[in-house]
Amino acid sequence: MQTLSEAKVCDVLVVGLGPAGATAAYELSRAGISVIALEKDAHPRYKVCGGGLSARIDQILTSEFHSVVEQTIHGVQFTYQGKEPLIIDDDGPIAYMVMRDRFDHLLVQKARDAGTTIYENESVLDCETLVDGVEARTPRGCYRAKVVIGADGANSRVAQRLFTGRRVRRSPALESEVRTDRVSSYPGERRIVVDVGATNCGYAWVFPKKDRLSIGIGDFHGRPSSLKQLFHRFIVHDQALATLDIPPACGHPLPLYDHPDALSTQSLVCGRALLIGDAAHLVDPLFGEGIYYAIRSGQMAADAVLGIFSDQNRSLLDYDAAVRREIYPEFHVATRLAHIIYTFPWLCHRLSSRYQDVIHLYYDVFKGRETYQTFYAKAKGLVTASTKDLLRRAVRFS
Repeated sequence: MQTLSEAKVCDVLVVGLGPAGATAAYELSRAGISVIALEKDAHPRYKVCGGGLSARIDQILTSEFHSVVEQTIHGVQFTYQGKEPLIIDDDGPIAYMVMRDRFDHLLVQKARDAGTTIYENESVLDCETLVDGVEARTPRGCYRAKVVIGADGANSRVAQRLFTGRRVRRSPALESEVRTDRVSSYPGERRIVVDVGATNCGYAWVFPKKDRLSIGIGDFHGRPSSLKQLFHRFIVHDQALATLDIPPACGHPLPLYDHPDALSTQSLVCGRALLIGDAAHLVDPLFGEGIYYAIRSGQMAADAVLGIFSDQNRSLLDYDAAVRREIYPEFHVATRLAHIIYTFPWLCHRLSSRYQDVIHLYYDVFKGRETYQTFYAKAKGLVTASTKDLLRRAVRFS
Protein backbone atom coordinates (compact mmCIF):
# COMPACT_ATOMS: atom_id res chain seq x y z
CA MET A 1 0.00 0.00 0.00
CA GLN A 2 1.43 3.39 -0.96
CA THR A 3 1.54 6.20 1.53
CA LEU A 4 -0.47 9.38 1.04
CA SER A 5 2.69 11.23 -0.02
CA GLU A 6 3.33 8.64 -2.76
CA ALA A 7 -0.21 8.62 -4.08
CA LYS A 8 -1.40 11.13 -6.63
CA VAL A 9 -4.08 13.28 -4.99
CA CYS A 10 -6.86 15.35 -6.57
CA ASP A 11 -10.34 16.64 -5.88
CA VAL A 12 -12.03 14.35 -8.43
CA LEU A 13 -10.85 11.18 -10.11
CA VAL A 14 -12.59 10.28 -13.37
CA VAL A 15 -12.21 6.68 -14.50
CA GLY A 16 -12.81 6.31 -18.22
CA LEU A 17 -12.63 8.93 -20.95
CA GLY A 18 -15.48 8.16 -23.27
CA PRO A 19 -18.05 10.91 -23.86
CA ALA A 20 -19.38 10.70 -20.28
CA GLY A 21 -16.04 10.85 -18.51
CA ALA A 22 -14.51 13.44 -20.83
CA THR A 23 -17.55 15.69 -20.40
CA ALA A 24 -17.53 15.42 -16.60
CA ALA A 25 -13.78 16.10 -16.51
CA TYR A 26 -14.14 19.12 -18.77
CA GLU A 27 -16.98 20.68 -16.77
CA LEU A 28 -15.16 20.21 -13.47
CA SER A 29 -11.76 21.37 -14.72
CA ARG A 30 -13.07 24.55 -16.27
CA ALA A 31 -14.73 25.33 -12.93
CA GLY A 32 -11.35 25.16 -11.20
CA ILE A 33 -11.59 21.69 -9.66
CA SER A 34 -8.44 19.55 -9.73
CA VAL A 35 -9.23 16.50 -11.87
CA ILE A 36 -7.23 13.40 -12.74
CA ALA A 37 -8.63 11.13 -15.43
CA LEU A 38 -7.56 7.54 -16.05
CA GLU A 39 -8.11 5.88 -19.43
CA LYS A 40 -7.26 2.26 -20.22
CA ASP A 41 -6.47 3.09 -23.87
CA ALA A 42 -4.76 5.99 -25.63
CA HIS A 43 -6.80 8.51 -27.59
CA PRO A 44 -7.60 8.59 -30.41
CA ARG A 45 -8.66 4.95 -30.24
CA TYR A 46 -11.10 2.83 -32.24
CA LYS A 47 -14.42 2.11 -30.53
CA VAL A 48 -17.04 -0.38 -31.70
CA CYS A 49 -20.15 1.79 -31.87
CA GLY A 50 -22.77 2.87 -34.36
CA GLY A 51 -21.73 6.46 -33.71
CA GLY A 52 -25.20 7.96 -33.92
CA LEU A 53 -25.92 11.25 -32.13
CA SER A 54 -29.52 12.41 -31.96
CA ALA A 55 -29.80 16.01 -33.16
CA ARG A 56 -30.80 17.21 -29.68
CA ILE A 57 -27.07 16.96 -28.90
CA ASP A 58 -26.96 20.51 -30.28
CA GLN A 59 -28.76 21.61 -27.11
CA ILE A 60 -26.04 20.37 -24.74
CA LEU A 61 -22.80 20.61 -26.75
CA THR A 62 -21.14 23.57 -28.40
CA SER A 63 -21.04 23.56 -32.18
CA GLU A 64 -17.38 22.56 -32.43
CA PHE A 65 -18.34 18.86 -32.45
CA HIS A 66 -19.70 19.42 -35.97
CA SER A 67 -16.08 19.41 -37.15
CA VAL A 68 -16.04 15.61 -36.69
CA VAL A 69 -19.54 14.86 -38.02
CA GLU A 70 -19.29 12.51 -41.00
CA GLN A 71 -22.93 12.48 -42.12
CA THR A 72 -25.98 14.53 -41.19
CA ILE A 73 -29.11 12.39 -41.21
CA HIS A 74 -32.51 13.68 -42.36
CA GLY A 75 -34.44 10.43 -42.74
CA VAL A 76 -34.78 6.71 -42.16
CA GLN A 77 -35.34 3.79 -44.48
CA PHE A 78 -37.40 1.32 -42.45
CA THR A 79 -37.33 -2.32 -43.54
CA TYR A 80 -38.62 -5.63 -42.28
CA GLN A 81 -36.15 -8.49 -42.77
CA GLY A 82 -34.55 -6.56 -45.60
CA LYS A 83 -37.83 -6.12 -47.49
CA GLU A 84 -40.71 -3.66 -47.79
CA PRO A 85 -38.56 -0.51 -47.60
CA LEU A 86 -40.32 2.59 -46.34
CA ILE A 87 -38.45 5.88 -46.57
CA ILE A 88 -39.56 8.71 -44.31
CA ASP A 89 -37.49 11.88 -44.66
CA ASP A 90 -37.72 15.00 -42.55
CA ASP A 91 -37.13 18.66 -43.27
CA GLY A 92 -34.23 18.99 -40.83
CA PRO A 93 -31.42 17.00 -39.19
CA ILE A 94 -32.57 14.21 -36.89
CA ALA A 95 -29.13 12.72 -36.19
CA TYR A 96 -25.40 13.07 -36.80
CA MET A 97 -23.00 10.23 -37.60
CA VAL A 98 -19.51 10.24 -36.08
CA MET A 99 -16.56 7.91 -35.78
CA ARG A 100 -15.93 7.43 -32.09
CA ASP A 101 -12.15 7.78 -32.33
CA ARG A 102 -12.43 11.34 -33.66
CA PHE A 103 -15.48 12.35 -31.59
CA ASP A 104 -14.14 11.05 -28.27
CA HIS A 105 -10.69 12.52 -28.96
CA LEU A 106 -12.27 15.93 -29.46
CA LEU A 107 -13.97 15.72 -26.05
CA VAL A 108 -10.78 14.46 -24.40
CA GLN A 109 -8.79 17.35 -25.85
CA LYS A 110 -11.37 19.79 -24.45
CA ALA A 111 -10.93 18.27 -21.00
CA ARG A 112 -7.15 18.39 -21.28
CA ASP A 113 -7.20 22.01 -22.44
CA ALA A 114 -9.46 22.88 -19.50
CA GLY A 115 -6.86 21.53 -17.07
CA THR A 116 -7.61 17.83 -16.58
CA THR A 117 -4.52 15.71 -15.89
CA ILE A 118 -4.88 12.60 -18.06
CA TYR A 119 -3.11 9.27 -17.69
CA GLU A 120 -3.66 6.99 -20.66
CA ASN A 121 -2.99 3.27 -21.04
CA GLU A 122 -3.75 2.91 -17.35
CA SER A 123 -6.49 0.56 -16.17
CA VAL A 124 -8.00 0.63 -12.71
CA LEU A 125 -7.47 -2.64 -10.87
CA ASP A 126 -9.28 -1.87 -7.64
CA CYS A 127 -11.17 0.86 -5.80
CA GLU A 128 -11.64 1.33 -2.08
CA THR A 129 -13.79 3.70 -0.06
CA LEU A 130 -11.87 5.82 2.46
CA VAL A 131 -13.11 7.94 5.34
CA ASP A 132 -12.70 11.14 3.33
CA GLY A 133 -12.85 9.91 -0.24
CA VAL A 134 -11.89 7.08 -2.57
CA GLU A 135 -8.66 5.35 -3.53
CA ALA A 136 -8.03 3.72 -6.89
CA ARG A 137 -5.09 1.49 -7.76
CA THR A 138 -3.59 0.80 -11.18
CA PRO A 139 -0.53 -1.18 -12.30
CA ARG A 140 1.39 2.11 -12.20
CA GLY A 141 0.33 3.59 -8.90
CA CYS A 142 -2.29 4.83 -6.51
CA TYR A 143 -4.75 7.72 -6.78
CA ARG A 144 -6.77 9.35 -4.02
CA ALA A 145 -9.65 11.77 -4.51
CA LYS A 146 -12.53 13.27 -2.61
CA VAL A 147 -14.88 11.96 -5.29
CA VAL A 148 -14.57 9.28 -7.97
CA ILE A 149 -16.69 9.26 -11.11
CA GLY A 150 -17.08 5.87 -12.75
CA ALA A 151 -17.29 6.39 -16.50
CA ASP A 152 -15.62 3.13 -17.45
CA GLY A 153 -18.31 1.55 -19.57
CA ALA A 154 -20.71 -1.37 -19.42
CA ASN A 155 -18.26 -3.56 -17.49
CA SER A 156 -17.29 -0.78 -15.09
CA ARG A 157 -14.62 -1.70 -12.54
CA VAL A 158 -15.77 1.19 -10.36
CA ALA A 159 -19.28 -0.27 -10.29
CA GLN A 160 -17.96 -3.76 -9.53
CA ARG A 161 -15.82 -2.60 -6.60
CA LEU A 162 -17.88 0.17 -5.03
CA PHE A 163 -21.49 -0.68 -5.99
CA THR A 164 -21.67 -4.27 -4.78
CA GLY A 165 -24.92 -6.06 -5.46
CA ARG A 166 -25.82 -3.82 -8.38
CA ARG A 167 -27.69 -5.94 -10.91
CA VAL A 168 -28.07 -4.72 -14.45
CA ARG A 169 -28.57 -6.33 -17.84
CA ARG A 170 -26.27 -6.19 -20.82
CA SER A 171 -27.64 -6.96 -24.25
CA PRO A 172 -25.40 -8.27 -27.05
CA ALA A 173 -24.67 -6.31 -30.19
CA LEU A 174 -22.52 -6.97 -33.24
CA GLU A 175 -21.13 -4.45 -35.67
CA SER A 176 -18.93 -4.40 -38.75
CA GLU A 177 -17.63 -1.53 -40.81
CA VAL A 178 -17.07 -1.73 -44.52
CA ARG A 179 -15.29 0.88 -46.56
CA THR A 180 -17.27 1.79 -49.62
CA ASP A 181 -17.67 4.47 -52.24
CA ARG A 182 -21.40 3.72 -52.37
CA VAL A 183 -22.43 5.71 -49.33
CA SER A 184 -24.21 8.27 -51.46
CA SER A 185 -26.34 5.60 -53.15
CA TYR A 186 -27.09 3.36 -50.16
CA PRO A 187 -28.92 3.80 -47.93
CA GLY A 188 -29.40 7.10 -49.73
CA GLU A 189 -28.41 10.68 -49.25
CA ARG A 190 -28.59 11.60 -45.55
CA ARG A 191 -30.43 8.42 -44.49
CA ILE A 192 -29.94 5.48 -42.16
CA VAL A 193 -31.49 2.00 -42.33
CA VAL A 194 -33.47 0.51 -39.43
CA ASP A 195 -34.74 -3.08 -39.71
CA VAL A 196 -37.03 -4.13 -36.85
CA GLY A 197 -37.54 -7.65 -38.20
CA ALA A 198 -33.89 -8.68 -38.22
CA THR A 199 -33.98 -10.12 -34.70
CA ASN A 200 -36.55 -11.34 -32.20
CA CYS A 201 -36.25 -8.32 -29.91
CA GLY A 202 -34.16 -5.50 -31.27
CA TYR A 203 -33.15 -4.19 -34.66
CA ALA A 204 -30.42 -4.06 -37.28
CA TRP A 205 -28.97 -0.87 -38.66
CA VAL A 206 -26.90 0.65 -41.42
CA PHE A 207 -25.29 3.97 -40.49
CA PRO A 208 -23.42 5.78 -43.28
CA LYS A 209 -20.18 7.59 -42.51
CA LYS A 210 -17.90 9.57 -44.80
CA ASP A 211 -16.22 6.59 -46.48
CA ARG A 212 -17.79 3.55 -44.83
CA LEU A 213 -20.96 1.93 -43.61
CA SER A 214 -21.42 0.87 -39.99
CA ILE A 215 -23.60 -2.25 -40.09
CA GLY A 216 -24.87 -3.75 -36.87
CA ILE A 217 -27.50 -5.68 -34.98
CA GLY A 218 -28.61 -5.75 -31.36
CA ASP A 219 -30.82 -8.26 -29.58
CA PHE A 220 -32.37 -6.77 -26.47
CA HIS A 221 -33.50 -10.17 -25.14
CA GLY A 222 -29.86 -11.06 -24.71
CA ARG A 223 -29.32 -14.15 -26.84
CA PRO A 224 -25.69 -13.81 -27.99
CA SER A 225 -25.43 -17.40 -29.25
CA SER A 226 -27.62 -16.73 -32.29
CA LEU A 227 -26.62 -13.15 -33.04
CA LYS A 228 -23.96 -14.01 -35.62
CA GLN A 229 -26.53 -15.99 -37.58
CA LEU A 230 -29.03 -13.14 -37.37
CA PHE A 231 -26.37 -10.66 -38.50
CA HIS A 232 -25.53 -12.86 -41.50
CA ARG A 233 -29.22 -13.25 -42.33
CA PHE A 234 -29.73 -9.48 -42.22
CA ILE A 235 -26.90 -8.94 -44.69
CA VAL A 236 -28.10 -11.67 -47.05
CA HIS A 237 -31.69 -10.41 -47.04
CA ASP A 238 -30.63 -6.84 -47.80
CA GLN A 239 -29.83 -6.84 -51.51
CA ALA A 240 -27.59 -3.77 -51.31
CA LEU A 241 -25.49 -5.25 -48.50
CA ALA A 242 -25.32 -8.74 -49.98
CA THR A 243 -23.00 -7.54 -52.74
CA LEU A 244 -20.48 -6.02 -50.31
CA ASP A 245 -17.44 -7.72 -48.80
CA ILE A 246 -18.28 -7.17 -45.13
CA PRO A 247 -15.58 -7.97 -42.51
CA PRO A 248 -16.43 -10.17 -39.51
CA ALA A 249 -18.49 -8.31 -36.94
CA CYS A 250 -17.16 -7.33 -33.52
CA GLY A 251 -19.25 -7.82 -30.41
CA HIS A 252 -19.94 -5.32 -27.66
CA PRO A 253 -22.45 -5.11 -24.80
CA LEU A 254 -25.33 -2.67 -24.82
CA PRO A 255 -25.91 -1.61 -21.17
CA LEU A 256 -29.59 -0.86 -21.67
CA TYR A 257 -31.71 0.80 -19.05
CA ASP A 258 -33.68 -1.88 -17.27
CA HIS A 259 -37.30 -1.86 -16.16
CA PRO A 260 -37.81 0.77 -13.42
CA ASP A 261 -38.65 -1.84 -10.77
CA ALA A 262 -35.13 -3.25 -11.08
CA LEU A 263 -33.56 0.17 -10.55
CA SER A 264 -35.84 1.56 -7.86
CA THR A 265 -33.41 0.64 -5.08
CA GLN A 266 -30.17 0.96 -7.06
CA SER A 267 -28.68 4.41 -6.69
CA LEU A 268 -26.06 5.81 -9.04
CA VAL A 269 -24.31 7.27 -5.99
CA CYS A 270 -22.55 5.27 -3.29
CA GLY A 271 -20.68 7.33 -0.72
CA ARG A 272 -18.18 9.43 -2.68
CA ALA A 273 -18.64 7.50 -5.95
CA LEU A 274 -20.91 8.23 -8.91
CA LEU A 275 -21.68 6.23 -12.05
CA ILE A 276 -22.33 7.95 -15.37
CA GLY A 277 -22.91 6.99 -19.01
CA ASP A 278 -22.66 3.30 -19.88
CA ALA A 279 -21.35 2.51 -16.39
CA ALA A 280 -24.71 3.76 -15.10
CA HIS A 281 -26.59 1.86 -17.83
CA LEU A 282 -28.04 5.08 -19.19
CA VAL A 283 -28.79 3.69 -22.64
CA ASP A 284 -32.15 4.14 -24.35
CA PRO A 285 -34.04 0.81 -24.24
CA LEU A 286 -35.82 1.47 -27.55
CA PHE A 287 -32.99 1.99 -30.05
CA GLY A 288 -29.92 1.79 -27.83
CA GLU A 289 -28.85 5.44 -28.03
CA GLY A 290 -26.19 6.07 -25.41
CA ILE A 291 -23.93 8.98 -26.40
CA TYR A 292 -26.47 11.73 -25.71
CA TYR A 293 -27.22 10.34 -22.25
CA ALA A 294 -23.52 9.79 -21.55
CA ILE A 295 -22.79 13.45 -22.16
CA ARG A 296 -25.86 14.64 -20.30
CA SER A 297 -25.11 12.45 -17.27
CA GLY A 298 -21.53 13.73 -17.27
CA GLN A 299 -22.85 17.28 -17.07
CA MET A 300 -25.33 16.37 -14.33
CA ALA A 301 -22.67 14.58 -12.28
CA ALA A 302 -20.30 17.54 -12.59
CA ASP A 303 -23.05 19.86 -11.37
CA ALA A 304 -23.62 17.71 -8.29
CA VAL A 305 -19.90 17.52 -7.52
CA LEU A 306 -19.51 21.28 -7.89
CA GLY A 307 -22.47 21.62 -5.56
CA ILE A 308 -20.86 19.78 -2.66
CA PHE A 309 -17.65 21.77 -3.06
CA SER A 310 -19.49 25.09 -2.87
CA ASP A 311 -22.35 24.34 -0.46
CA GLN A 312 -22.16 22.01 2.53
CA ASN A 313 -25.90 21.51 2.35
CA ARG A 314 -25.63 19.92 -1.11
CA SER A 315 -25.16 16.18 -1.63
CA LEU A 316 -23.88 13.91 -4.37
CA LEU A 317 -27.32 12.34 -4.17
CA ASP A 318 -28.48 15.42 -6.08
CA TYR A 319 -27.05 13.66 -9.14
CA ASP A 320 -29.11 10.54 -8.56
CA ALA A 321 -32.21 12.67 -8.03
CA ALA A 322 -31.54 14.59 -11.25
CA VAL A 323 -31.26 11.37 -13.28
CA ARG A 324 -34.49 10.06 -11.78
CA ARG A 325 -36.19 13.34 -12.56
CA GLU A 326 -34.92 13.93 -16.12
CA ILE A 327 -33.76 10.65 -17.67
CA TYR A 328 -35.55 7.74 -16.03
CA PRO A 329 -39.08 8.98 -16.87
CA GLU A 330 -37.99 9.15 -20.52
CA PHE A 331 -36.61 5.63 -20.41
CA HIS A 332 -39.78 4.39 -18.74
CA VAL A 333 -41.82 5.52 -21.77
CA ALA A 334 -39.16 4.20 -24.17
CA THR A 335 -39.53 0.82 -22.46
CA ARG A 336 -43.26 0.86 -23.25
CA LEU A 337 -42.57 1.69 -26.88
CA ALA A 338 -39.92 -1.02 -27.13
CA HIS A 339 -42.42 -3.55 -25.81
CA ILE A 340 -44.89 -2.56 -28.55
CA ILE A 341 -42.44 -2.52 -31.45
CA TYR A 342 -40.47 -5.63 -30.58
CA THR A 343 -43.57 -7.67 -29.72
CA PHE A 344 -45.34 -6.72 -32.96
CA PRO A 345 -42.50 -5.75 -35.36
CA TRP A 346 -44.23 -6.72 -38.62
CA LEU A 347 -47.48 -4.96 -37.65
CA CYS A 348 -45.65 -1.83 -36.53
CA HIS A 349 -43.68 -1.75 -39.77
CA ARG A 350 -46.89 -2.06 -41.80
CA LEU A 351 -48.59 0.68 -39.78
CA SER A 352 -45.64 3.05 -40.23
CA SER A 353 -46.65 3.93 -43.79
CA ARG A 354 -50.15 4.80 -42.60
CA TYR A 355 -49.01 6.86 -39.63
CA GLN A 356 -46.06 8.80 -40.96
CA ASP A 357 -47.13 11.78 -38.88
CA VAL A 358 -46.34 9.66 -35.80
CA ILE A 359 -42.88 8.93 -37.19
CA HIS A 360 -42.27 12.64 -37.77
CA LEU A 361 -43.42 13.31 -34.22
CA TYR A 362 -40.87 10.75 -33.02
CA TYR A 363 -38.20 12.53 -35.07
CA ASP A 364 -39.00 15.56 -32.92
CA VAL A 365 -37.79 13.55 -29.91
CA PHE A 366 -34.44 13.19 -31.69
CA LYS A 367 -34.44 16.92 -32.36
CA GLY A 368 -35.24 17.79 -28.75
CA ARG A 369 -38.56 19.41 -29.64
CA GLU A 370 -40.48 16.63 -27.88
CA THR A 371 -39.70 14.34 -24.97
CA TYR A 372 -40.65 10.68 -24.92
CA GLN A 373 -43.42 11.62 -22.53
CA THR A 374 -44.93 14.35 -24.71
CA PHE A 375 -44.49 12.17 -27.81
CA TYR A 376 -46.39 9.31 -26.19
CA ALA A 377 -49.25 11.56 -25.15
CA LYS A 378 -49.56 13.16 -28.59
CA ALA A 379 -49.11 9.90 -30.52
CA LYS A 380 -52.13 8.40 -28.79
CA GLY A 381 -54.19 11.24 -30.25
CA LEU A 382 -52.92 10.66 -33.79
CA VAL A 383 -53.66 7.00 -34.26
CA THR A 384 -56.80 4.98 -34.90
CA ALA A 385 -58.29 2.13 -32.89
CA SER A 386 -55.94 -0.56 -34.24
CA THR A 387 -52.84 1.17 -32.98
CA LYS A 388 -54.54 2.38 -29.81
CA ASP A 389 -54.98 -1.27 -28.91
CA LEU A 390 -51.21 -1.69 -29.04
CA LEU A 391 -50.75 1.39 -26.87
CA ARG A 392 -53.21 0.00 -24.33
CA ARG A 393 -51.13 -3.19 -24.20
CA ALA A 394 -48.08 -1.06 -23.38
CA VAL A 395 -49.96 0.73 -20.60
CA ARG A 396 -50.88 -2.64 -19.05
CA PHE A 397 -47.24 -3.73 -19.39
CA SER A 398 -46.05 -0.65 -17.47
